[in-house]
Amino acid sequence: MASVQKQTVDRISAGFNILRHEKCDSYLLFRGETSLGDGFRAFLYFLGLAYCFIGLLAITSRFFRSMENVVKHSRRVVEIDPCTNTEIVRYEKVWNYTIADITLLAFGTSFPQISLATIDALRNLGSLYAGGLGPGTLVGSAAFDLFPIHAVCVVVPKAGELKKISDIGVWLVELFWSFWAYIWLYIILEVWTPNVITIWEALLTVLQYGLLLTHAYAQDKRWPYLSLPIARTERPEDWVPEEANSRKEEKNVHDEYSEILQVGENENRNIVDIFSIHSVDSSDQVYQKVPETEDVAESSHEPLIKLEDSNVFALWKEQFVDALMLESPESRKLNNVYLRQARIFWQSLLAPWRLLFAFVPPYRIAHGWVAFISSLIFISGIAYVVTKLTDIISCVTGINAYVIAFTALAAGTSWPDLVASKIAVERQTTADSAIANITCSNSVNIYVGIGVPWLINTAYNFIAYREPLRIQNAEGLSFSLLVFFSTSVGCIVVLVFRRLTLGAELGGPRFWAWVTCVYFMLLWVIFVVLSSLGVSGII
Repeated sequence: MASVQKQTVDRISAGFNILRHEKCDSYLLFRGETSLGDGFRAFLYFLGLAYCFIGLLAITSRFFRSMENVVKHSRRVVEIDPCTNTEIVRYEKVWNYTIADITLLAFGTSFPQISLATIDALRNLGSLYAGGLGPGTLVGSAAFDLFPIHAVCVVVPKAGELKKISDIGVWLVELFWSFWAYIWLYIILEVWTPNVITIWEALLTVLQYGLLLTHAYAQDKRWPYLSLPIARTERPEDWVPEEANSRKEEKNVHDEYSEILQVGENENRNIVDIFSIHSVDSSDQVYQKVPETEDVAESSHEPLIKLEDSNVFALWKEQFVDALMLESPESRKLNNVYLRQARIFWQSLLAPWRLLFAFVPPYRIAHGWVAFISSLIFISGIAYVVTKLTDIISCVTGINAYVIAFTALAAGTSWPDLVASKIAVERQTTADSAIANITCSNSVNIYVGIGVPWLINTAYNFIAYREPLRIQNAEGLSFSLLVFFSTSVGCIVVLVFRRLTLGAELGGPRFWAWVTCVYFMLLWVIFVVLSSLGVSGII
């Protein structure tokens, strides 16, 4: 009886310890920050964290556009007709549809979390204990991907419009590896070597990403013995359908940041993302079209550098000009002065990020690879600042770093995932890429996002100390994995139920779409609350 009372007192004390802390001497820019009150410092640091998340949103448009150019690249194949002995020229996609979803889309949109976890690992290099910021963020991000992103995607299609997964076999393979990733993480944390990670466990974690790619590709190609005998339906040939692309190409060859609300002269309202990668109306053009020659036309069959130097510099110059514009011609036509002022204020907030990201080369160079890699570099820089801010917030407020990782960091760094899935739902005729981004991002979070940092730390500890990597609060992390697994089953059951009853995972009657949306959000709230209480030692 006494031991039970003692455990209860300890848990209550742990709850109070969340907010009780010593004076924090850490600072971000100037030592003078430590002289400010803790409450004011926490407010400023949270404000800085939110502004970093806005930066992640802003870079998403350039990342997504560059990735789209990479995926649609084709190569010229010449074959000899054996009957007529004439050359037959055809073009085939360089990237496989499924592999592009798992690598470019899922890996790219998860890069903020992966960068954050890797930076956290490098900062803890030489310590026998792994940092908690990376694993906490990645597990929390998995929950954000599965619940809020599904919640948004299910209501994106127009009322009555249905968008379903065309290749159920590939989705089942991706779903299996997504679930197995978290089962595997629980096994190495609690079963094989409790509370420690060995170099072999970390290496096996990373290698399973290769198994995911191989298995998904085998399923896509229907390899014997390695694939499920499930036929696919009307999957589009292109990652982005041609009809969605043609409209964009006629208008504008430049990257642009759309604004929160597009309002035409007839007051037709069309809500889009602030970081949308495509124009909504031809009157919304911010860039002036640069004259192109025939070989500058958008064609994935051209050599790597397709633009002449003058056009490249003209495109690049327009990015800087656009970054400094606080009001577009369309905004000036607005009669609502408050809406116009709100848009100018928002553009003012975005201006520093837009000016910084204008240094990203135009996406039309080298099939988008230069812009793609440059975008990931900028994302890594933002992730580093986010890591520093999170450490200081935890120090100033005394809040458990895992709690911040599960909530603020997971949600903030997962916005690129949400944006990518939302755009995929809007622009593709099926739900494959949108849902594949969710399930594959969760796999990437574990196999790469946690596996690589742990491999770095375990390899260093093995060479330097002949010791494994110890995990702080492994019990709390394991508890959050159990909560995630339980709630994710509830999510997948509803998706399957929608497929059986409505015929599609996304869209459908507006009422049922919103009911599903609310249900998914409730699952996320349950995960966040229970996981935060678990890692804090309260339950």
